[in-house]
Amino acid sequence: MSEAGKMSPLQRRPPPPIPVSVLTGFLGAGKTTLLNRLLRDPDLSDTLVLINEFGEIGLDHLLVEKSDGDMILMSSGCLCCTIRGDLVSTLEDLLKRRDNGRIAPFVRVLIETTGLADPAPVLHTIMFHPYLMLRYRLEGVITLVDAVNGEATLNAHEESVKQAAVADRLVLSKTDLLPDAVLKIASLKNRLAALNPAARLIEAKDASAAKLFDTGLYDPHTKIADVGRWLNAEAVEEAEAHAHHGHGHHHGHGHAHDVNRHDASIRAHCLRSDRPLDPRGFDLFLNMLREFHGPNLLRVKGIVALSDDLARPLVIHGVQHVFHPPVRLQAWPDADHTTRIVFILKDLTADFVDKLWAAFANIARTDTPDRAALENNPLVPGAGAGLFGQA
Repeated sequence: MSEAGKMSPLQRRPPPPIPVSVLTGFLGAGKTTLLNRLLRDPDLSDTLVLINEFGEIGLDHLLVEKSDGDMILMSSGCLCCTIRGDLVSTLEDLLKRRDNGRIAPFVRVLIETTGLADPAPVLHTIMFHPYLMLRYRLEGVITLVDAVNGEATLNAHEESVKQAAVADRLVLSKTDLLPDAVLKIASLKNRLAALNPAARLIEAKDASAAKLFDTGLYDPHTKIADVGRWLNAEAVEEAEAHAHHGHGHHHGHGHAHDVNRHDASIRAHCLRSDRPLDPRGFDLFLNMLREFHGPNLLRVKGIVALSDDLARPLVIHGVQHVFHPPVRLQAWPDADHTTRIVFILKDLTADFVDKLWAAFANIARTDTPDRAALENNPLVPGAGAGLFGQA
């Protein structure tokens, strides 16, 4: 190859990963109606929309520019494509078409899931596949909840609770069908806020691309990490304080004590620490959570202060046992240099997570965690029977 034809290492490096948002919601929640409206939005130009079946969406009345087999170009500039069986194959094929110039270079992907789907496997695909995680990055999860049947659906179907628990945006649909049911809508909003206080709640009539997307770590306009917006840790801490205060004075009357509710076992928790952790201790903390309690970590997002480089915090993002590769920021994004990790937990107490963190906090001095804090906790495998082996 001639000198002119040679590519520098920088040129061979893959382009920045494409943000991916996931649109989910239980059967009848209104995904079709919302998607039809979004497909008209100019803010979604240069967006690729992956749909399970075109026939369910009803695109006939929209202005279709061009149709090519499984792909439709909308007048707004959106490119719609059906998911052909395996999501991995579909995403890989679309990258090939994009890289070869056979389709427009889309800058965002929106994946619509089936109404019965637990969104976790879709999120795992984006976060864990060795090639896809280089070319795509999870931007956020948008979950629709039906105001008419939302309470009943949450009570009857655990999948709907998981859909709401992992969301970055919660969209309340069909409120216009309940013009006089103010208390019913308020009850559902309160329930969703308790289930996932970090998510922004929007009524479907007010939803737009500008309000639903760009929920990731980096501000798309400044390209700078906006940790405060991404984590919304203060909302989680406020909800925890309110729940603690309420349970202390109204014990037995709160919804959280209703064992028939699927969300009774799900809680949001913000771990905050002003003490930097040794990297070894943090690795052990995270690995133990993932290995033994992965299914209980519905969503984890955080910024972590580590003792090996106090000026450059670590950002983590996980869904159950699958985590994005951690990212070191070049600097703290604001004056708050404390560790803040937001958890959505299932069948796992906030107290357990905090005690596990404390157990590994002194590893830099002792090279062993606090054995008593771990071995006396019944949620740790081997607790009470010599977690670290016989002395």
